[in-house]
Amino acid sequence: MTLLWASVLWVLASAAVAMLPMRHQYIPGAALLMAAPVLIVLIGMEMGWVLAVLATLAFVSMFRNPLRYLWARLRGQHPEIPK
Repeated sequence: MTLLWASVLWVLASAAVAMLPMRHQYIPGAALLMAAPVLIVLIGMEMGWVLAVLATLAFVSMFRNPLRYLWARLRGQHPEIPK
């Protein structure tokens, strides 16, 4: 049951961060970005791989722009950061 509440809090926190102005989203967004894979692995271990795949798809959908930015940085590009 604790995993369920942690997941609900993560979703509510990500919705709250999305409502912030862009300049205030970086630090809490990075924390959510780092916490998500841990939470997804725990979901997979406790609930099964199907729910872990669904959680991964939801995560990628929500964080598509930060993930694109990180992917470009890993490839050596220097993408523009939104203001």
